[in-house]
Amino acid sequence: MSTRLTGLIAAAFSPMNADGSLALARVPDLVQQALAQEVSGLFLCGSTGEGFSLATDERRQLVESYREATAGRLPIIVQVGHSSLTEARALARHAAELNVDAIAAAPPTWFKPASVEILADCLAHIAEAAPDTPLFYYHIPPLSGVQLPMRGLLELAPSRVPSLAGIKFSHLAWDDLLACTAFEDGRYEIFFGADESLLSGLTAGVAGAVGSTYNFLGRLSGRIIETYRAGRLDEARALQETSTRLIHVIVRHGGMAALKATMKIAGADCGPPRLPLRGLDAAAEQRLESELREAGFFDWCTA
Repeated sequence: MSTRLTGLIAAAFSPMNADGSLALARVPDLVQQALAQEVSGLFLCGSTGEGFSLATDERRQLVESYREATAGRLPIIVQVGHSSLTEARALARHAAELNVDAIAAAPPTWFKPASVEILADCLAHIAEAAPDTPLFYYHIPPLSGVQLPMRGLLELAPSRVPSLAGIKFSHLAWDDLLACTAFEDGRYEIFFGADESLLSGLTAGVAGAVGSTYNFLGRLSGRIIETYRAGRLDEARALQETSTRLIHVIVRHGGMAALKATMKIAGADCGPPRLPLRGLDAAAEQRLESELREAGFFDWCTA
C-alpha cells in the first residue's frame, strides 16, 4: 500500500439537494474544503457519505464526480460494502476501473457474517472483482452490528484475502486495536475512525485516521499528530481536548445532521442528510454555530 494513504483521510460527504437527490455540482467545493484542511486523502461512500442510503448507480456517479474533482490531488478510497455482495463486487470493479487508490468494504448488515472465516469469505468475494486494488475492511460495529475480532481477520488474510491492506477501525476496543497494529510488526495499515480519540489511537500505533471532522478540523487534527510525533505530549493533549470539545458540541446537536450543518457553517454547504435522517432547522443551525464559535471552532476553520 502506498505511503500516500497515511495521515488524515477525510470521510467525504455526499452533497444533497433539499429533496434528497445528489447535488454533484457541489463536489468540487467539498474537495477544495478538504484540500484547505490539509488532509491526505478522501474516503467515499462510508457512513459520513451516507453510502448505504445511496443507490448503486448514485454511488458510481458520486465516485466519478470526486475522481474528476480531485484530479489526482488527493488519493481516494472507495467504500464498496453492500448488503448484496453482488452489488459490492460491481462497485469494486467500477472503482478499480477508475484507478482509485484503494477500496474498502463494510460487511453485509442484514444477514451478518457470524465468524471471521465467513467475513474473510465475503471480503474475498468482493476482492475478486478488483484483485489489483488494495482493500481495507471497514470495522464499525456500532453501525454494522458485526462484532468480530479483527486480529483474527488479519491472521486469515494472507491466504484468504491477499489484497487486504488494512482496516478502518471505527471502534473503541483498545485491546483489539493494539493487537492489530502490532500484528507481524505492523504488516497492515490500521486507520483509526474515532476523531474524538485520535491521540489515543496514535498511542496505539495506528498508521493514520479516517474521519468526518477532518473536513473542517483537519488542520487541528494534523497538529495533534505533529505534536505527538515530536514528543510534545502536553501540547498534543491540549489540542486533543480542543478537538474533543468541538466534536461533543456537534454530537449534542444531532450527529450526521449536525455534521452536515457544520460543513455549511465552515463554508462548504453539502445540503441535508437523506431520509431516514433529518437535517437541522434554521434555529438549530444558529444554536450550533453559536456554540461552535464559543468553543473556538473558527480558530481552526474559517467560514
